[in-house]
Amino acid sequence: MATWIWIVIAATAVVVLAALVVGWQRGREKRLAQRREKAQALRQEAQQRHRTAKERENMAQELKERATAERKEGDKVAAHAAKIDPDRD
Repeated sequence: MATWIWIVIAATAVVVLAALVVGWQRGREKRLAQRREKAQALRQEAQQRHRTAKERENMAQELKERATAERKEGDKVAAHAAKIDPDRD
C-alpha cells in the first residue's frame, strides 16, 4: 500500500479519536451541569422546607403559650367557683 494511504488512515483515526474525546468531554460537562442544577433545586427545596418548619414551630409555640394561659385562667375560674359554691362541703 502507498504511504499516502497510511497517512490518510492515520489522520482519519486521529480526527475520529479527537472527535470522540471532544464528545465525551461535552457529555461529561452536560452531566455535571445537570447535577449542579439538580443540587441547586434540592437546596432551594430544603430551604423552603426549613422555612415552613420554622413557621410551624413558631405557630406551635404560640398555640402552646395560649393553651397554657387559658388553662391557668380556667384554673382560676374553677377555684373561684369552688369558693363561692354554696353546696361545697
